[in-house]
Amino acid sequence: MHVFVTGATGWVGSAIVKDLIAAGHTVSGLSRSADKAIALLASGARAVTGSLEDFAVLQQAAMEADAVIHTAFNHDFIQGNLGNDFSKFLESAALDQRVIEFLGKVLSGSDRPLLVTSGLSGLPLGAIETDLPNPAAPRKPELAAQAVAERGVRAATVRLAPSVHGLGDYGFIPVLVRLARQTGLSAYLDDGSNCWSGVHRDDAARIYRLALETGVTERVYHAVADEAVPFRQIAEVIGRQLGLPVEPRPREHFGWFASMAGGTMAASSARTRAVLGWAPAGPDLLSDLDQPDYYAA
Repeated sequence: MHVFVTGATGWVGSAIVKDLIAAGHTVSGLSRSADKAIALLASGARAVTGSLEDFAVLQQAAMEADAVIHTAFNHDFIQGNLGNDFSKFLESAALDQRVIEFLGKVLSGSDRPLLVTSGLSGLPLGAIETDLPNPAAPRKPELAAQAVAERGVRAATVRLAPSVHGLGDYGFIPVLVRLARQTGLSAYLDDGSNCWSGVHRDDAARIYRLALETGVTERVYHAVADEAVPFRQIAEVIGRQLGLPVEPRPREHFGWFASMAGGTMAASSARTRAVLGWAPAGPDLLSDLDQPDYYAA
């Protein structure tokens, strides 16, 4: 099939593009810059120049595709480790919701599926795919996808683990690594017993493809390989690799990242594994982090 991917040059999106092409599909990817368009072309995909604000571009690309995968999210609100512009985050979240609703309208009346991307924040420990998202969360991609599905579109959500890891990672783990380097210690909140889930980038990408190939039969898929990794263990690996002490610190130490550092974002992927025949093949989170190359940047 021909798949249109937003965020096609991002950490997860680029892995999805690679996986789709390797499996024989064709891909069009949204690109905000000429440099990223060149990278897309080199991967074997077709570059669609534009941004999430270019609804005419999104409409044309979605109309030409057999399926749409939405992974893009504007992270321009992040201002270093200890600060972010929450108003800009809210703007990004609102745009994300509008894009999902718009893509749903474009696909309405067809059998072409839409996969959107969310996370595990606000879900209970050990959450399963049928657990409902947190309605109070400022970012609501899953609720937008549900609304689209209620209008007859074959829409579903892939919930990503908080750590989608792999060499070259520029997600949440690198935030912790930079903070450890800046402060001279690798920290955790309270006793560090709160848990994160993890999934290797390539394993996460494969879930999107398998969901499309199996007809998007579910409303939610969990991209989770390691279901519950205590945050203190993550801090300990980072500290060991950087040669820094590992100690508890109050929320102020983590700045804007405190809710993530102290949060429990750990879920089951049993149903996703069963319905997709998905079995993670990449290294587990702690093993991946426990190699010097992860800290080369």
